[in-house]
Amino acid sequence: MMLPAVSVSAAVFSPKTFTLDNGLQVVVIENHRAPIVMQMLWYRVGAADEEPGESGLAHFLEHLLFKGTKTVKPGEFSRTIARIGGRDNAFTSYDFTAYFQRVAAHELETIMRLEADRMQNLVLTDEVVLPERDVVLEERRSRTDNSPAAQLREQVRRALYLNHPYGRPVIGWMSEIQQLTTENALAFYRKHYAPNNAMLIIAGDTTLEKVRALAEKYYGPIPRRAVPERVRPKEPPHRAARRVVLENERVTLPAWSRTHLAPSYGADEKGTGYALEVLAQVLGGGSTSRLYRKLVIERGIASNAGAWYSGDGLDYGEFGIYASPKAGGDIDALEKAVLEELAAAIKEGFKPADIDRAKRLMSAQAIYARDGIRAGPNSIGQAFTQGQTITDVEEWPERISAVTPEQVMAAAKAVIKRESSVTSILLPEAAK
Repeated sequence: MMLPAVSVSAAVFSPKTFTLDNGLQVVVIENHRAPIVMQMLWYRVGAADEEPGESGLAHFLEHLLFKGTKTVKPGEFSRTIARIGGRDNAFTSYDFTAYFQRVAAHELETIMRLEADRMQNLVLTDEVVLPERDVVLEERRSRTDNSPAAQLREQVRRALYLNHPYGRPVIGWMSEIQQLTTENALAFYRKHYAPNNAMLIIAGDTTLEKVRALAEKYYGPIPRRAVPERVRPKEPPHRAARRVVLENERVTLPAWSRTHLAPSYGADEKGTGYALEVLAQVLGGGSTSRLYRKLVIERGIASNAGAWYSGDGLDYGEFGIYASPKAGGDIDALEKAVLEELAAAIKEGFKPADIDRAKRLMSAQAIYARDGIRAGPNSIGQAFTQGQTITDVEEWPERISAVTPEQVMAAAKAVIKRESSVTSILLPEAAK
């Protein structure tokens, strides 16, 4: 029997949710500002769920889901969406693969029928798989191999994660992409693409009752399947700082950054992620932040400086600091200045007024997110695939508001440690 609809606290997106007999959780976010709807289907599988030697498989399968089913010809899915005036796409990360369509509200049934069809009826042959593999190889060449900044980011992740699969690229290593086969893709599809391993989110000009009826009609008959537990290797203790330097003739402005391994929202029961979010904002979240004010405005040594926190991983998060020197500036002097200001910030702490301003700004951004049709499905879908709940999303502003200056400083001292970091430097190629 299907569970009754449950209305979640209306802190941000006011979602309503129910679950089908086959385990598919359905979320509805009503937004009647315009006669459009968006469907997003999130699977709890990504690059970190691949077997060793098969890097890039999750992303490759994302491409292949557009290659047809028993009743839909290759390419017909996207052609149908375009014909009715909509748009569609998909994306893959370490912990999820997501598919979305945005169409006029009266076409909701069309996109639900198409998406449900490819959840269970994908047809793959070498004739469509192998040419698409070449497409992915070219994507890697253009986006990573031809970009010094992307090459550096890839090397930094490999250095940051000593054992965890977050250290390999989502798109995969070139040599392993070349070995992916039709059999690999189908096996991965059958292993992970099941209704009980997914969340369906419908946002826009519709109602819970309409979505419930269509979900029962198209997704309800798909049988649940056994899905493997997500068991990943853990990181060993990090005892030595790492340093990655990349020189390339295409680099015109040097850049410096330092990335620290950090707790994620889903994996940390202490709530450290909320304090790290505030820390990133007050330390380096814009032109009023400490690093920008000290390095760009007062000392005039940097053209840009900031900090960021990524806490959405199922297993780990990351905290980063970055800066670029002014044209003609010295990267070593910049690094020294950044570390001086960082040490001073941790020693002195932050003014309560600065932390309050940062929290107000972050809470306001959450309120503004209600206006768009995509923010809700993105936030809730990622939370679902990365160990959080709808309640975590809805209560985010309240939890940010509750962060104290003491918690911010405790998080800074716990995470900003040299031995847990990778320093990266991007430089113009030295003259020979």
